[in-house]
Amino acid sequence: MKNNYKFKDEEEDSQEQHISVFTDLEGGSDERYLTYEVNDVLPVLPVRNMVLFPGVVLPITIGRKTSLRLVKEAERSGMQIGVFTQKQSDIENPIPDDLYDIGVVAKVLRILEMPDHTTTVIVQGFRRVEKGDIVQTKPYLKVYVHPLNDITLPKNNSEADALIGAIKDMAIKFIKLSDLIPSDSAFAIKNIVSSLFLIDFLCSHLPVVVEEKIELLKKDDLKDRAYRLLELLNREVQLAEIKASIQMRAREDIDQQQREYFLQQQIKTIQDELGSNGSRREIENMRQKAYTILWSDEVRDVFLKEVDKLDQMHQQSPEYSMQYDYLKTMMDLPWGIYTTDNLNIQNAEKVLNKDHYGLERVKERILEHLAVLKLKGDMKSPIICLYGPPGVGKTSLGKSIATALKRKYIRMSLGGVHDEAEIRGHRKTYIGAMPGRIIKGMIKAGSSNPVIVLDEVDKLASDVHGDPSSALLEVLDPEQNSSFHDNYLDVDYDLSKVMFIATANNLQTIPQPLLDRMELIEVSGYLTEEKIEIARKHLVPKQLDANGIKKGEVKFPKATLEAIIENYTRESGVRELEKKIGKVLRKIALQYAKDGFLSSIDVKPADLRGYLGVQEYSRDKYQGNEYAGVVTGLAWTAVGGEILFIETSLNHGKGKLTLTGSLGDVMKESAMLAVEYIKAHPQLLNIDVRVFDNWDIHIHVPEGAVPKDGPSAGITMATSLASALTQRKVKANVAMTGEITLRGKVLPVGGIKEKILAAKRAGIKEIILSEANRKNIEDIQQIYLNGLTFHFVKDVKEVFNLALLQEKVANAIDLTVEEKSAKKEAEDE
Repeated sequence: MKNNYKFKDEEEDSQEQHISVFTDLEGGSDERYLTYEVNDVLPVLPVRNMVLFPGVVLPITIGRKTSLRLVKEAERSGMQIGVFTQKQSDIENPIPDDLYDIGVVAKVLRILEMPDHTTTVIVQGFRRVEKGDIVQTKPYLKVYVHPLNDITLPKNNSEADALIGAIKDMAIKFIKLSDLIPSDSAFAIKNIVSSLFLIDFLCSHLPVVVEEKIELLKKDDLKDRAYRLLELLNREVQLAEIKASIQMRAREDIDQQQREYFLQQQIKTIQDELGSNGSRREIENMRQKAYTILWSDEVRDVFLKEVDKLDQMHQQSPEYSMQYDYLKTMMDLPWGIYTTDNLNIQNAEKVLNKDHYGLERVKERILEHLAVLKLKGDMKSPIICLYGPPGVGKTSLGKSIATALKRKYIRMSLGGVHDEAEIRGHRKTYIGAMPGRIIKGMIKAGSSNPVIVLDEVDKLASDVHGDPSSALLEVLDPEQNSSFHDNYLDVDYDLSKVMFIATANNLQTIPQPLLDRMELIEVSGYLTEEKIEIARKHLVPKQLDANGIKKGEVKFPKATLEAIIENYTRESGVRELEKKIGKVLRKIALQYAKDGFLSSIDVKPADLRGYLGVQEYSRDKYQGNEYAGVVTGLAWTAVGGEILFIETSLNHGKGKLTLTGSLGDVMKESAMLAVEYIKAHPQLLNIDVRVFDNWDIHIHVPEGAVPKDGPSAGITMATSLASALTQRKVKANVAMTGEITLRGKVLPVGGIKEKILAAKRAGIKEIILSEANRKNIEDIQQIYLNGLTFHFVKDVKEVFNLALLQEKVANAIDLTVEEKSAKKEAEDE
């Protein structure tokens, strides 16, 4: 019978090979191995990574000189040898303790010289033996041995027959699943008659670890050895099935990939033949362009990786267009492209003055930046926030700055923006994803150093979609925006050379961290004189061109412009003024269309009623000092400064305080503070304290429908109260503004420039301010201060001394007499 055996290497694990060995396995041959006579002393052949079993013929590759001498003597003399397995395969010269105690007595059948100059010996095992004491170590190891007897399976026993049948079936199944064992080995196993040889043959050739084979060899009872063999066979079959399943799935995946690859190659060939392979050429163009764009190696690697993804996608898949749009966005960005700044400071100043009248601080800041840039050659662009009332030219100033610097101009309106993704973009995995407004603006500009105007930054909103003002923190931080991270782009982009100019009307709604990152420049309202100049130089020419009227055909004298400003507009800027001028010109254009051109027209103040209708506004004028308790205050509004009248009246009562005029909580508190201060210090004004118990005080601020609030009317209310309680006149043409404390201290307030303009329009000559506001006056240009006298105070007592005259008003109320009469009437009752 032919059986297949594996080569085993006594020195190292070798690749499994198979040779054919013929042996007699007829019935009754088991007895030969069970009763085999064993010598008491045997030379030892140590082997590694293999275990020999009785009855089995195995080839062994010999490497040690001592082992080679032993097998040659054994072949020549026919002597028995003991084959024992090493416990550790890496030991070169093992001693008895390095060998397992159980081995097999064997004989050398043949020695073969192999083509690779190695020696292979074929041995056959006969009987199990147990190792004893050492006899000699030279020239090879010899030990005493003790033969071991096997307990065979009972004959004609159903359990034994079933067990042998199960082992055969499991072995055949394992051979079919294994790629390393020839398929004809299954036929050989079916024809093995001896149960002892079958079990030992399978134990010897089963691909399990040496320790498990030694465990099998140690079992004296063949039944126990058979059951353990069946367990191991079952385990190996399960592992082989899992391995086969994995290989099948992997083979199917590979087959599918190969099929798709071949199909793609065929499609490519067809497209090449048809000349319609434009997308592939475009992808190749992308790869080539990656090495011409001025981006970093990191960004280039990301781009090329994304191009490879696009190349692997089917052109009809939804992801293809998304990936293509992403790569197009990356290529469209102006990486490393900068416009050259015009460093001619005189030219920049000329451009700024031509486009805008006034706004000196802003122009000065831009010229400073140009000067430093000219000296240093390279620097981070400033981040400026222009704040002030509407219509004063904040937004249009950004365009003028871009023109002066010869940079690209981008305007970005942020009013009502409530989604963080508007600034930072969406992640490109989302359907419809796109970059944020910043990156889109850079693509539109075509350079990496444009002027970007962030218009209405104070009107950003926030909701469940995030806080866009927080996203702007990175954009407007000079230390961070050199590596701005857009969620869609997913790589860093340098914004450090961009000049950001934010505009706002109210700083109170801008988060403090965002304010800290910007250089704040106030753009206040214009004087009437300034508005006239702006109208003459800018608004009138602009509207003439917009309405198709040639220059010189219609003229607006200064008096007419002043009349429009004073009677038809109420604003700090000039937006409404431009509309009114446009309305006048449209009326004239209509007249031209009906009657034809007659002659040059000078628009006179008297003609405005016909063009603009009845007068819309009347400026508050100073109302004199004929009444006690009437004092002129100064207030700030969103459209500029206004004068404010505080009126105090007294009537018989029990000292009740009434406040009217749509006053806010802070303004009401200012009134109460003024009353309490005067009550606490009646001697300052020679007031009889009994007045407070017998007279009700009513404080009113006219225009009751208009809400009013703030602390700046504190000293005005105190002066009004003092005038009413003393019936003394208030000094003519005096206005005041300042906060009052319970101790009578005068604190500074804001909006000084706007309030000064309002005072000038109303004909005020003297203004009382807190000493702490002196610095604000020094910061205002002299043109705004001409014709005004300023008094700076620290205490309300100084206010009384400056504002109250010793002269009493006509028909002054004698509070003492009235008090006595009231007391007498009360006694009569």
